[in-house]
Amino acid sequence: MKKIILLLSAVLGICLLTLLTFNLLNKKGVSDRELIDFSISDTSSVDRIEITDAFSKNIKLVKKNGLWTAENGDCISRENINFILDAAKNVEFKGYLPKKSIKKFTELMSTQNTKVSYFVNGEWLKTWYIGPASQDHYGQIMLLESSSDGKSSNPVMMKIKGINGIIEPRFFADPRKWMCSNIFSLQVNEIQKVDVKFYDVKDRSFSIARQNQNFIVKQGNSKLEYVDTSNIYRYLQAYNKIHFSNPNYDMSDKQCDSIKKSKAFGSLSLTETNGKKTVLRFFRISAVEQQRNEFGEMVNMDMNYFWCLLPNKQLVKCQYFVFNPLLLGHVYFPAMKINTTSSSK
Repeated sequence: MKKIILLLSAVLGICLLTLLTFNLLNKKGVSDRELIDFSISDTSSVDRIEITDAFSKNIKLVKKNGLWTAENGDCISRENINFILDAAKNVEFKGYLPKKSIKKFTELMSTQNTKVSYFVNGEWLKTWYIGPASQDHYGQIMLLESSSDGKSSNPVMMKIKGINGIIEPRFFADPRKWMCSNIFSLQVNEIQKVDVKFYDVKDRSFSIARQNQNFIVKQGNSKLEYVDTSNIYRYLQAYNKIHFSNPNYDMSDKQCDSIKKSKAFGSLSLTETNGKKTVLRFFRISAVEQQRNEFGEMVNMDMNYFWCLLPNKQLVKCQYFVFNPLLLGHVYFPAMKINTTSSSK
């Protein structure tokens, strides 16, 4: 009888131990998930990303009909979006922080972090709090908050699968870094009319307008009688790939307003065959030392770059080298008579 009682006690003890072990493992699994479940396996379902940096700059990126844009509809860099979605899919656990440093980094990340929130089908899924690089710079100290497990109590070290490096540079909230640099990407058959105006050298103004299967070229208001048709196509083909060089990193909002209110040296208006119209305005950049312009004159302006006011009212820096094929009509149409001595200095 004693043996039976001892046997039953042993079996009961094993059962209790098994149950306790199971509960501990189950709790440990929840804890680990709370700490390290950063990844999103199906990034195609992500349709909104919000990024806020340590300086409170914020950008909201949204996907509609498969196309990513800024919240206001502005074009954004596809490459930058791909970097973020790649990180979301391939982020993985690198290691736990040493116990003695957990408090330090938890306090640090409460005030200094890049916050990245992911939404799936319009619903918030999880948020990353991205802190400093790990000590070996092969990963990033991060903290997770999710709709399923809430906010983690401790940060951990994470990395991108197959890459030894930090994660944070992929995430920036400055809208200027997200801007698409593309201004024109058109085929000849998409262009209805181009009107280039110069306000300091007015006889450099010209226009090209489609009329049925032909084009009419004017200098100012006067039609040019002798125009090589192949040169018209050469000119219009230049609109296939036109980008600005840099967003405005130089001027404050007040300085930008001053530029916008100043006199532009020229403008370009392009109407597409679908009716869309794009108008650009151009402003000189002063130079410390005199430079030689395209007419051989010495002028007090930068002959490499100028400011361009885009239709969205953003000022961007453009290269003459890129835009001259659009602006120098007399190169394509020798019948244009240019008075080179009338340029403004």
